[in-house]
Amino acid sequence: MGKNGHLRAVVAILVMCMAISGLPHGPAYAKTTKEKLEDLQNQHTDTSNKLKETNDNLNKLNNEKGSLQAELDNLNDQLTLISDQLAQLEEMIRDKEDEIEQARKDLEEAERLRDSQYESMKKRIQFMYERRKTLLSDVLFDTEGFSDVLNRKEYIVQIEQYDKEMMDEYSETCKRVEDNKAMLEADMNMLDTYQKEIKEKQENVSVYVDNTVKAISMYSGQIKEAERTADAYAKQSAAEEADIAALKRKLAEEIAMSKLASQSEWRTIGDVTFEEGDRYLLANLIYCEAGNQPYEGQLAVGAVVINRLLSSVYPNTVVGVIYQRKQFSPVLDGHLAIALAQDKATENCYKAADEAMSGKTNVGGCVYFRTPIEGLTGIQIGGHIFY
Repeated sequence: MGKNGHLRAVVAILVMCMAISGLPHGPAYAKTTKEKLEDLQNQHTDTSNKLKETNDNLNKLNNEKGSLQAELDNLNDQLTLISDQLAQLEEMIRDKEDEIEQARKDLEEAERLRDSQYESMKKRIQFMYERRKTLLSDVLFDTEGFSDVLNRKEYIVQIEQYDKEMMDEYSETCKRVEDNKAMLEADMNMLDTYQKEIKEKQENVSVYVDNTVKAISMYSGQIKEAERTADAYAKQSAAEEADIAALKRKLAEEIAMSKLASQSEWRTIGDVTFEEGDRYLLANLIYCEAGNQPYEGQLAVGAVVINRLLSSVYPNTVVGVIYQRKQFSPVLDGHLAIALAQDKATENCYKAADEAMSGKTNVGGCVYFRTPIEGLTGIQIGGHIFY
């Protein structure tokens, strides 16, 4: 098997691996270090904006949670106050119940005394009525004089007056006790009503407390999620900053390499011996990097590869230049392997490879190319800047 056949076999194996990974077919136009750096800086700006937005939202959530916590503390203070009020009311109700019970007993005792006095009075009246003549006779015959009769009569009148006064007094007492009992019962009804109102207020505040606790829990969950998001963005931002720093170093190295290449020794194209398969490899790389560019752009890409080959700063073979570590993206992402396996290179790509390998260049000694960006100077051909 010749060298070209061996290269095709290796490429075929690579293609099978790429196919398993689901890599797309077709030309892929590699991004240069500057492009990658610009993309990453844009991405880092977006990440930083998202991190700021997340932190702003986190601060807002914490403020709202703090406000709710203050409200919850206030509600809990209200509940404590209401509970104290209920305890006082319950004590007042117990005291009022005791007062009502005592008033009931007092009324019963007054009624008992009234009834007892009333019965005694009735018996005295009956006795005096039945013995009225006897008493009068006794009075007339037993008394020493008329004055004694008058005294006894006055005594009877006093008894009657006493009975009347006692009846009035007990009636008054009963009325006073009944009025007191009615007043106590009215107070009791008022306390019951107030107790119901306080309990209703307690239930309402308890509902507010439950809702506030739920809201705080919701905000706590949102805060945790925002904290996780912010932490993820912070880590992503730190990683992007590290990548940006690495790309800046790489770009600086590329610029330094470009300057070094321009100042280093160069071979002539006549000093180069191309290997079998170099034309095939270069044409397919041109397809991957500039398949959508005009012919001049395709020739320029081929010229960059040959310029590196001629410079003492880079490898001295086409394979070495193309497969040098981290230089051409189609090599890294597998698109070159797919193109090689299917020989995607067009007629113009082969023509550009032939002219470049013959020493023709339309970009001078440029050893890098990329899409145009602000501030980058060089030779612009099609959609690329060569520098």
